[in-house]
Amino acid sequence: MPILIRRGWEIPEARVTPEHLVFGRRKAMLAGAGLLAAPAMASAQEAAPLRAMRNTRYVPGRDITGEREATTFNNYYEFGSDKGISRPAQRLPQRPWTVKVEGMVETPREFGIEDLLRTMPLEERVYRLRCVEAWSMVVPWTGFPISALLEVVKPLASARYVVFETAAIPAVMPGLRQSWYPWPYIEGCTVAEAANDLSFLVVGAYGKLLPPQNGGPIRFHQPWKYGFKAGKSIVRITLTDRRPVSFWEQIQASEYGFWANVNPEVAHPRWSQASERVLGTNARIPTQLFNGYGEFVAGLYTGLQNERLWA
Repeated sequence: MPILIRRGWEIPEARVTPEHLVFGRRKAMLAGAGLLAAPAMASAQEAAPLRAMRNTRYVPGRDITGEREATTFNNYYEFGSDKGISRPAQRLPQRPWTVKVEGMVETPREFGIEDLLRTMPLEERVYRLRCVEAWSMVVPWTGFPISALLEVVKPLASARYVVFETAAIPAVMPGLRQSWYPWPYIEGCTVAEAANDLSFLVVGAYGKLLPPQNGGPIRFHQPWKYGFKAGKSIVRITLTDRRPVSFWEQIQASEYGFWANVNPEVAHPRWSQASERVLGTNARIPTQLFNGYGEFVAGLYTGLQNERLWA
């Protein structure tokens, strides 16, 4: 049994200044002195905890990728065409941030990110992510089904597609100077795909707010599709009756189609999709149809045999 010996100089815990007041005052003093640089503020914000109950319905079947690997090996062409963009991405401001939802909806809205964090049904889901480049990872994302957002704005019956537009901020995104790309980054899916419970708007990862290099403060993810379908740092969601031509589809439609469902039997024109390299371990494993989520999504594509679903 531990024995507590009083030394005479202690004060009661009830009289101790609360931690948030001490560090909040220090932060305010540093800011006033101009010592709190924007990247440092962003990093502190990204590290903030974001707790949510884990949804155990979707079992990844593989170990979770290490946080360091998942946050330092990133495709984000607005910051550059190599995978090492995690440091320059810290310049992307995460607050304030708004997402405008418009088009064929009854109640168009502009949501602040803090409003979404406060009002949406947040949960954690451990999803596989399969890149079209034939590598993969498993990430514990925190977010909410996009169906919860659609319930608020109420899509019209005539709406058939959901279009995601991501941020384009030249002052912090050097990749935007590559004028041969059709900026801003646009992606889309059908309303039926968006309404599927697997379709997830992500606001966190590894129990923290989503870092900018992974698409913070909010990105989209459909785990049965190749990763390029997941728009990062979303600023606008539009419902429409016209199928959008997505970013990579505009660049090379023969290689990157609208649907982009994972299929190991259909090769990319320049490499096989039969297997994938697991990030962190470099193990080579077989790729699964629909990235292993067929039981939840295969019914979305009934009767679409004439569509080019796998590219």
